[in-house]
Amino acid sequence: MKYRLLAGGSALVMATALCACSSSSDDAGEAGGRTAVDVWLMRDSVSAAFQKEFVEGFEAQHPEIDVRIQIQEWDGIGQKITAALASNDAPDVIEAGNTQVAQFAESGGLLDLSDRKAELNGEDWLKGLAEPGSYEGKQYGIPYYAANRVVVYRTDLFDKAGVDAASLTTRERWIEATTELNKGGTQGIYLPGQLWYALAGFVWDEGGDLATESGGTWKGALDTPEALRGMEFYARLQSLGKGPKDSDEDDPPQAEVMAQGQVAQVISTPGGANAIIENNPELKGRLGFFPIPGKTAGTPGAVFTGGSDLVVPAAAGHPDEALTFIKELTGDTWQKKLAVAMSYVPNRTTLASSVADDPGASAMAVGAANGHATPNTPGWAAVEAENPIKDYMTAVLTGGDAAKEAAKASADITRAMNSGS
Repeated sequence: MKYRLLAGGSALVMATALCACSSSSDDAGEAGGRTAVDVWLMRDSVSAAFQKEFVEGFEAQHPEIDVRIQIQEWDGIGQKITAALASNDAPDVIEAGNTQVAQFAESGGLLDLSDRKAELNGEDWLKGLAEPGSYEGKQYGIPYYAANRVVVYRTDLFDKAGVDAASLTTRERWIEATTELNKGGTQGIYLPGQLWYALAGFVWDEGGDLATESGGTWKGALDTPEALRGMEFYARLQSLGKGPKDSDEDDPPQAEVMAQGQVAQVISTPGGANAIIENNPELKGRLGFFPIPGKTAGTPGAVFTGGSDLVVPAAAGHPDEALTFIKELTGDTWQKKLAVAMSYVPNRTTLASSVADDPGASAMAVGAANGHATPNTPGWAAVEAENPIKDYMTAVLTGGDAAKEAAKASADITRAMNSGS
């Protein structure tokens, strides 16, 4: 998934390319006994400082390998990767959004890395990164980093209302507290009507899904009883504020709305807090984070896991060195450093403690343990492009019959997912 979740509000420092070379160019092979490994990383996935530290550390540990990183832009990256995979001029390692891996694997352009899972600690990978990194039972993407939404809240408004955020461990308790907060000119929560990633979490909490597969054919599943219960909860929560019913979190930007001072909570990545403070510096020190609550106190709410996987093109000139690079970057030492430097969730559940001192990242890590991904099929890209889920949500929130609107949206999802098959 494109890591747009932190856009406009993260503390990420834009990384710069060390060089822009491909692994098969005339000067890219072996020089003085050293092998040059070419890597594509995405804009803002690492800071310039972390990139420099990692490359220096890696090359010190592996003096036989030169690392050459080229930073790519998210816009148009799908087409660029597709072209690289079809050529004889592919880099050795590519960072891909976790939900993009299936479409690249379908083309036959990626190496099957299934036999490397054990040495890469695959048993502890975050489900929301590992599952979309696989395709037809084979592992092509190695989990790199994750991010997911949490609740960003005003600590002063919670204190004034007598609400203890630590007590909000179930969805019903969350509803009760939000109702208490939704008084006297304060919105209990600003939740726009088309925040479909949040809806997906509530659907997963109920045991439903956005779409299901049977016999090789995908079918929209918003009309199942489980998914309808998820939409019912979304509507209850959305009513406890003044969020628009016909737009998403970008229209208007919810950070700007919360910065105006009358909103107690939003659902966002922790980086959204930075955007809120940028718009209203007086809120510095007044924002906190907690995981989206689940149905029961023992399980956090299900969340969509955004982030990236690392893949190796089938045409890579140096696949062994590429795996060495991936093993280091996704290993304990560098995953911990990356999580701290970038406020990410590490790629494995066993490393969650590395962000314990970062309130936002630690809240993300709790939720990431119950992380999910969108349906793992190349056809899902067509659904997101059209996005009938948003129209469905608006229709229900403005008084439409939920079952009828869900059936219509499910039919649209089914058509979109199978349009290219």
